[in-house]
Amino acid sequence: MVIAVDFDGTIVTHEYPNIGKEIPFAIDTLKRLQQSPDNLLVLWTVREGVELKEAVEFCRSRGLEFYAVNKNYPEESAEHPEPRKLKADLFIDDRNLGGLPDWGVIYRMIMNGKFFDPITNDIEPEYQLPKKKGLFKSLFG
Repeated sequence: MVIAVDFDGTIVTHEYPNIGKEIPFAIDTLKRLQQSPDNLLVLWTVREGVELKEAVEFCRSRGLEFYAVNKNYPEESAEHPEPRKLKADLFIDDRNLGGLPDWGVIYRMIMNGKFFDPITNDIEPEYQLPKKKGLFKSLFG
């Protein structure tokens, strides 16, 4: 599965053009997804030039290497100046309808092949975020 991953707001907090703070579990989750030989991770971001190199190096310094960066495959030529559509099976981006789920939820959904259906609002119950308990219930519940 080709998984396209955004950088700002998805792997790190939004502080463009600077590198934001790492979003908890983002890098660790992506590295775990990469352990499956069926998954290829592509960094798909609006960053270019120096800012793009900084983002790639940020990930690399934490042990995360991408199959490709802003292209479908590593050997793809940059001769096409017009925007191209990425051929990915899945996009992980904070601009998703409904926002970015928790990285633990993302991991479980991908590894178990169970995805949210925006038409029916159906999702397997085990993938719904738990409801928070009130203070009294968490202490005495």
